[in-house]
Amino acid sequence: MNELLEQSDRLINSVSMNFSRYLMDEINWDNRLIGIKGARGTGKTTMLLQWLRKLKLPPSKVAYLSIDDMYFTVNSLLDTGRDFHLKGGKVLVLDEVHKYPGWAREVKNLYDRYSDLQIVFTGSSIINISKQEGDLSRRALIYELHGLSYREYLLLNKITNVGRISLQTIINTDKSLRDLFQKDFRPMEYFQDYLAYGYYPFSVEDKEGYPQRLRQLVRNIVESDMAELKGFDIRNAKKMLQLIYIIAQQVPFKPNIIKLAEKSRIHRNSVSNYLYFLEEARLINMLYPSGSSIATLQKPEMIYLNNTNLMFAMASGKPMTGSIRETFFYSQLIVQHKVRHPKASDFEIDGRYIFEIGGKNKGRGQIQGLKNAYIVKDNMEYPVGSALPLWLFGFLY
Repeated sequence: MNELLEQSDRLINSVSMNFSRYLMDEINWDNRLIGIKGARGTGKTTMLLQWLRKLKLPPSKVAYLSIDDMYFTVNSLLDTGRDFHLKGGKVLVLDEVHKYPGWAREVKNLYDRYSDLQIVFTGSSIINISKQEGDLSRRALIYELHGLSYREYLLLNKITNVGRISLQTIINTDKSLRDLFQKDFRPMEYFQDYLAYGYYPFSVEDKEGYPQRLRQLVRNIVESDMAELKGFDIRNAKKMLQLIYIIAQQVPFKPNIIKLAEKSRIHRNSVSNYLYFLEEARLINMLYPSGSSIATLQKPEMIYLNNTNLMFAMASGKPMTGSIRETFFYSQLIVQHKVRHPKASDFEIDGRYIFEIGGKNKGRGQIQGLKNAYIVKDNMEYPVGSALPLWLFGFLY
């Protein structure tokens, strides 16, 4: 236990405080039980270490424990938490809890037994908290950390520091959005770099090796994280990788379940479940028709990769420009808004706004006569008339 606390203290005091993720300011850190979900590589661990460092508590009071540590192969989470509390511990962070069988039950027991102990846990985005033993969903505040927005990417690289811009502000073209940025800021100068390299924070470590690391990340998610999913047979991991590779070559992909089953060699009765697993792992996003509910298990209208970085890393050639535009827009909007596919255009947001995505010559033909409908154009710096620049939607979070 002492060795774990020493390691925890080293990690907390060595974490960089130069940049923090958007979710840091959204979490209610006063809550006694907090869960943070997110795909691999999005920065959950760094964010928690930064939070612990901000607390400025002595090492005996706070502990960061990585549950995939060999220590937990022979020691229980419950006993470790009890020992920490008995020695005066107040804040316990449990990273990657999905690696520990029965984690939810033991976290619940710690929460119920020690009313002065705050517990924060992280896990893969595939975790369904409401279906875990112990019903943690009634006790914990659950958040999800997505990849870097374009705004965060610019901030991380010390290019510009601008706060989040709401969707209402973006579509209110009466307000001069140009005034929010410094005069010498050229948004398109960095946009293509973000599309290919900017979604995962670890891109700053090795840009040249980034595509290979992304492909390995996909493999790790499928072969390791999905092993924790109820109903997923790890022996089918290879088929799952084939499925996502097929989708990557055709996104946005209009699903034909029978053809998809034939190409991936997955039984057609299982394809829908596999697509659901891939979306829960934040490798794809499925777009459903307007007016539908995901709860209805309706077939998606379109399938996208989760973000544009995956498109560049997994496509056999250069991704189609139109697909890149739509994937970027969807990936930025889905974090805080409900996104659906309308009959007459590309995206419907919150059941209220219609957006058609295109290049600089895109006209209003497809949305003519529609209420609250907007054209979003690539390769433009600031709003012109009723046309909105694509990059600006990267400042929503």
